Amino acid sequence: MRLCPRQRRVLTLAIFFILALSLSWWAFSPVSPPPNASLTIKPGSSLIQVARQLAAKNVVRSPLTLRLLARIQGQETEIQAGQYLFTLPATPTEILQRLVAGDVVQISVTIPEGFNLRQIAERLDQMGIANHSALITAAHNADFIKELGVSAASLEGYLFPETYRFAPGINEYDLLRMMVVESNRQFERLLKSLKQKPSLAKHQLLTLASIIQQETGREEEMPLISAVFHNRLKRNILLQTDPTVIYGIANFNGNLTRKDLQRPTPYNTYLKRGLPPGPISSPGYKALQAAAQPAQSQYLYFVARGDGSHQFSKTLKEHNLAVRKYQLRRHR
Repeated sequence: MRLCPRQRRVLTLAIFFILALSLSWWAFSPVSPPPNASLTIKPGSSLIQVARQLAAKNVVRSPLTLRLLARIQGQETEIQAGQYLFTLPATPTEILQRLVAGDVVQISVTIPEGFNLRQIAERLDQMGIANHSALITAAHNADFIKELGVSAASLEGYLFPETYRFAPGINEYDLLRMMVVESNRQFERLLKSLKQKPSLAKHQLLTLASIIQQETGREEEMPLISAVFHNRLKRNILLQTDPTVIYGIANFNGNLTRKDLQRPTPYNTYLKRGLPPGPISSPGYKALQAAAQPAQSQYLYFVARGDGSHQFSKTLKEHNLAVRKYQLRRHR
C-alpha cells in the first residue's frame, strides 16, 4: 500500500518521536555504576574531560548528555574539584548536581581536648592522613606560623580540639591551617561572651587553659582550678603543676619522680615562677573560658581525691591535711 505524502510525514514524525523518546530514556535514565566507582577531578579540569571520564567509568551513558545539561543550566564552569564516589543509581541531572555542589568524599577525624602536638601528629599518622614528621615540621615552620598570625615558636595549643572533615590528600599545612582557623574562631567567640577584657593576653590564656585542661576533666571544676592559678600568679607563687613538668621531659616514661621535679626545664613550674613559655596541649572551649573567667575564690591549693575530683584549700595547713587524707591514704 502506497502512502500519501501526508501519511509519510506523519509516519516519519512518529518514528522520529519514538527514536527521540528512546534516546532520551537511554541518555537520561538512572545508571547503576560499577562497584566503588570513583573519580578525582583535578582543579582546572574542563567539563568535557569530566564528562568523558564519567562515561568511561560507566557513571553516565553519554558525555554529551552531561555537557548539554550543564550548558542548559549555565553550570559548565561550576564543577567542583575533589574525589567523588559513585555507589547508587543516578540520573545525569543528579550527577551534575553532585559535581556542582562539591559532594566529594570526606575524611572525618576527631582531635580530643587535651591532646598535644605530638599526640595529634601520631593520630593523624596512624590514620594515614598526614606524615608525623612532616606535620611536626610544619607546626614549627616560622614563616608558616607568622603567616597564620600566631606569635609563638610552634602551633602547640593553637590547634583547636574538634571533629574535622576534609577531602583526601590534604597536605599538612592546610590541615594545620584549618585547626588554627577554628582556634581563632573559638577565641573570638569567647571574647564576645565576656563582659570585660581578660587580664591575660591570648598566648597566656591559651597556655593557662592548656594547663587547666590537663589538671581536670571535670568542666564544673575548671573555674576553680583557674582561680587557684590566677591567685598564685597574682601573689607570685610558683604554680607547681605536674602537667607542665611532664611536658618539659622528653620521652617521659609515665612515672613522675622527685628528680623530675628538680629538672631545670623551661616548663618546670616547681622551679620557674609564672606561666611556662607556651601551651602544653590543645585546650577545649570550657578550659579556655575558665582561664578567662576564673571563679571568685581565695583558693591557693588543690589535690586530687582519686575519683576525678579535687579538694581545694586556702591555706597550706588545709592543703597538707587534704594531701594526707586523699593522697597518702591511696598509697597505703
